[in-house]
Amino acid sequence: MKTVTLSTLQAYKRAGETFSCLTAYDASFAHAASAAGIDVLLVGDSLGMVLQGHSSTLPVTLENIRYHTHCVARANPHSLLMADLPFMSNATTERMLEDAAVLMRAGAQMVKVEGEAWMADGIRELTRRGVPVCAHLGLTPQTVYQLGGYKVQGRSAEQAQKILDDARQLVEAGASIILLECVPSELGQAVAEALDVPVIGIGAGPGTDGQILVMHDILGVSSGIKPRFVKNFMAEANDIHDAFRRYHTDVKERRFPAPEHGF
Repeated sequence: MKTVTLSTLQAYKRAGETFSCLTAYDASFAHAASAAGIDVLLVGDSLGMVLQGHSSTLPVTLENIRYHTHCVARANPHSLLMADLPFMSNATTERMLEDAAVLMRAGAQMVKVEGEAWMADGIRELTRRGVPVCAHLGLTPQTVYQLGGYKVQGRSAEQAQKILDDARQLVEAGASIILLECVPSELGQAVAEALDVPVIGIGAGPGTDGQILVMHDILGVSSGIKPRFVKNFMAEANDIHDAFRRYHTDVKERRFPAPEHGF
């Protein structure tokens, strides 16, 4: 398999092809996921919940992300490797630059940051320094307490327009990818159609350019309430490798997400 780069994802976008993304936190699972064809691996701050047992992503530190990024980078044959900037990394532009440098040195090829249009200056400075950025909009878990819980965002016309406007401003600032979480399927498709950069969705419907899920969710081992957008691919798989392949194939062939996985 060829190594996936940002140019690969941009080519998928132009060709109307979808691509698969999955979280990874260690060498063994990262190697298995990449070997199964997964295009993008994300060292997500979701590790705070699925690995550390927290109720949110807020306790995750930069050192946590750095450590797991280093582990994944050592065993990643071909996937593009993205890493989350943790809670408060976006406090200042200087902080974003410093924290992004730590993760890129650990092996990340792109950083993901949560926020809205106000992050434009920080994204502009990261891009100027050669750091590709994925901007995370919609349901942003690091602001879960401000949002009042894990709720679908962009339901009203006003909210949907703001998400679209924010996405446009962040792309203009240099964001190479937009990630939308928990927004109506119609909005997910509208954002993907409006932008020239790839749009990744999680609970954003089938109309985005790529799909991402948390690894523990597709293997059916996550505790707590199962989100509507999740599918347990392990239920019909022969083993973990097969579950990864099924997820990748279903995304590529547009069988996942199905209508019942959207809002």
